[in-house]
Amino acid sequence: MSAIEKGNSNLFIRRMLNKVPEITLWFWFIKVMCTTVGETAADFLNVNLNFGLTGTSIVTGILLIIALIFQFRAKKYIPITYWLTVMFISVFGTLVTDNLTDKIGVPLETSTIIFSILLASTFLVWYFYEKTLSIHSIFTTRRESFYWLSILFTFALGTAAGDLMAEGLALGYATTGFIIAGLIALFALGWKLKMNHVLSFWMIYILTRPLGASIGDFLSQPHKYGGLGLGATVTSFIFVGGILGIVTYLSLTKRDVIEKEPKEEIKEEIKEDATRGGLWQTAIVVASLVIVGIIGYHVRQSALQTPMTDMTNTSGSVSATTGASTPEQTSPLGDLSSFRTITQDTLNLLNSGNQSGATTRIGDLEYEWDNAQARLKPKNPVTWSMIDGKIDTVLRELRAIHPDVASEKSALQALLAAL
Repeated sequence: MSAIEKGNSNLFIRRMLNKVPEITLWFWFIKVMCTTVGETAADFLNVNLNFGLTGTSIVTGILLIIALIFQFRAKKYIPITYWLTVMFISVFGTLVTDNLTDKIGVPLETSTIIFSILLASTFLVWYFYEKTLSIHSIFTTRRESFYWLSILFTFALGTAAGDLMAEGLALGYATTGFIIAGLIALFALGWKLKMNHVLSFWMIYILTRPLGASIGDFLSQPHKYGGLGLGATVTSFIFVGGILGIVTYLSLTKRDVIEKEPKEEIKEEIKEDATRGGLWQTAIVVASLVIVGIIGYHVRQSALQTPMTDMTNTSGSVSATTGASTPEQTSPLGDLSSFRTITQDTLNLLNSGNQSGATTRIGDLEYEWDNAQARLKPKNPVTWSMIDGKIDTVLRELRAIHPDVASEKSALQALLAAL
């Protein structure tokens, strides 16, 4: 036993057995499912249980802290503890980005840049102290701290970048999912072709976040929007059940336990970093992604800014009965009549006692509003965010497990006034 192991009581270099699983196919199955749960569970707590974004963030933050306490106290990798921590950190990482976007109004472009810098900085400090970023040698508290901080930033970055592509650039979750799946396949091929394993692992780990969101969106969206219509609640329970099933299997078989001694892993990984050109490969990959991303962003933005026929009448409208000009309030976002129509339809359904019809109809508003975000938000971000917040309130009220009709009507009327 080394002098460090004998006498040094420093918390950050306390040695343990490996605290993370081996990278197998099971690892990626659970990771994607945890990512999907991060998307759908946040929606379930926020909307269906009517916790709101703040309440959901507090609840998941507390659960994450509890999970991390158990994870750090463990002396070795325990599947149920590890994957519960990943699941909660996926939800919380999603909410970090959502709070910046919805509560503070930080653009997704800014969030993507911020979390990219934070993640890169974490990796640099981690490498400075440990000389490797591999997850195969997480056997000290300091390494584990770097590891979980990196995981948190990968989820926040994946959320920001994925939402920027799907919503901010109006690519939609299906197209975004295909693009991300292609990139994952590219890095997986690189892994097979002797690309630096640490680099390919972390790139795939980041990309599985928007992939999981696309899968969750596909499963939960109604049939008429191209989804399977399972809803956020059913999708969450299906994936939580899948995670528990696989984790139970791994706990019994121990197929994902790293058998090698930590010291042996360190020697192999430092040697691999040196022989596989980790530094120059990372520089090339990051530079390529930045260049392609910037070019793609500007091309897509140019396409979105192509002038469209705006049916908004800024000078007023003509009365059908008198032919006289009547004043009309014009939104800074342009013509919002289609959104007013859906909102009014929903209110009419509630007034007639048709709760299920109203809940279904408001789904049209969510879908159409999200699709129009890339076109409307640049016109006036402040107005867009104000209306978006009122739409979120309406969705929470109508999709609550125990909806209150008075609160629903009040939220709809406030939204009509804003529109």
